[in-house]
Amino acid sequence: MSVSIDITGLPRERISFVPSPLAELGMALHALSEPGHHPGLQGWATAVSSRLDPSLADRLCEADFLWRTTFSDVFAPFAGVPGARTLPGATLAEELDLLDKLTDEQFVHAALEFTCQISYATESAGPLEDETVRRRALEMAAARGCVQERFARRLLHDPPAVRAWFRQLMQDCEEAFFADVWARVQPQLAADARHKTELLRRKGLADALTAMSSAVSLDLETGLITVDKLIAGRTATGDGGLVLVPTSLGWPHVMVLHRYGWQPAITYPVSGSAPQAPSVEQLTRRLEALAHPVRMRLCRHLARAPHTTSELADAHGMSAPEISRHLSVLKKAGLISTRRRGRYAQHQLDLSAVARLGSDFIEGVLR
Repeated sequence: MSVSIDITGLPRERISFVPSPLAELGMALHALSEPGHHPGLQGWATAVSSRLDPSLADRLCEADFLWRTTFSDVFAPFAGVPGARTLPGATLAEELDLLDKLTDEQFVHAALEFTCQISYATESAGPLEDETVRRRALEMAAARGCVQERFARRLLHDPPAVRAWFRQLMQDCEEAFFADVWARVQPQLAADARHKTELLRRKGLADALTAMSSAVSLDLETGLITVDKLIAGRTATGDGGLVLVPTSLGWPHVMVLHRYGWQPAITYPVSGSAPQAPSVEQLTRRLEALAHPVRMRLCRHLARAPHTTSELADAHGMSAPEISRHLSVLKKAGLISTRRRGRYAQHQLDLSAVARLGSDFIEGVLR
C-alpha cells in the first residue's frame, strides 16, 4: 500500500519546500498527546505539560482528537485555498489568517476527520448540506466518546463559533509554549528547505525527494510520487502546486495531504532526525519470514554461530533442500548473511536487523 501523487506536467517553479508554523504546532500538540510516538521528545513533552495552565490544558483535551488519533488538515489551510498554489505563511498569525479563508464546509470536513466517515479522497456531500451525512457523522462521533460528540455537535451547529474558538486556542498555545519552540526550530527548518530547494535545482525532484525520506520516491516515466505507507490513496497536482513541509518534531511520521480538491502536500522529518528504516514491503517480508516455526528454530542456531546448510539439516532432521528454501526466505528478508569459508557456505543471523524489528514496526505503522 502507498499514497501516490500524480505530478504530470508540473513545472519545477510550482514545487516548494516551505516550513509551516501551524503544521509544526500541530506536530508539537501531537507529541504532547502521544509521547510514546516520539521517545526523543518525552523530556520536552513532560516539561511543557507540567507548566500548562489548567484552563488551557482542559481546552486542549476538548479537541485533542484533531492531532492525536489523526492529524487534521486544519493544520494545513494553505492547501485548501482556491487555486491550489498558496504557500504556508511565515508566522502562525499568517497561517491562521489562511485558515479563516477556508469555507465553513472545508473547515467542517477537515475537523471531522476523526469520525472516519466523510470521504477524504473523492468528492462528496458534506454534513452542512446533507442531513444523512450529518446524522451519520454524529453517530460516528458518538462512537468515539462524549467529548468528540459534543465537539461535533458544536461544530455542526455553529461552525464560525468553533473556528473562532480553535483560532484562540492556537494563539494561546503560541503564547504558552510554541513561540519558544518555533524560535528554536525555525532556523533548522528554513535551512533544510533551502538545502532541498537547491538540491531540486541542481539534481532534480527525484534526488530531492530521496533526500527528504527513504519512504518517498519518484517514477520519472509515470510522473508518480509514491509515499510508502500502510494506507492507500491517490491525488494529483493538476494546475496547482506541490508543497513539501519540513518538520523538526514529526519523526517518525511522513504525512501526505491528498484530500479531494486540496493542493497535495507532504510533511517530512528534517534531515538528521529520521534514521533509515525498511519499506513497508520489506518489513512485511521480515515479519512473515519469522512467523514460520521452522525458521524460528533455525534462527535459534543461527543467532549463536554460523552454520552450513548441512549442519542445519542434521540438527533439524530435515533435508538440505528444505533447509535451503527456509534460508532463502530469511535471506530475502534481510535477516541472515552468508559468507564462504573454503568450499563451505556459512549462514548467520543478522542480530542488528532482528533487534531493530520492534522499532521498525512502530515506525512503519506510524509513518
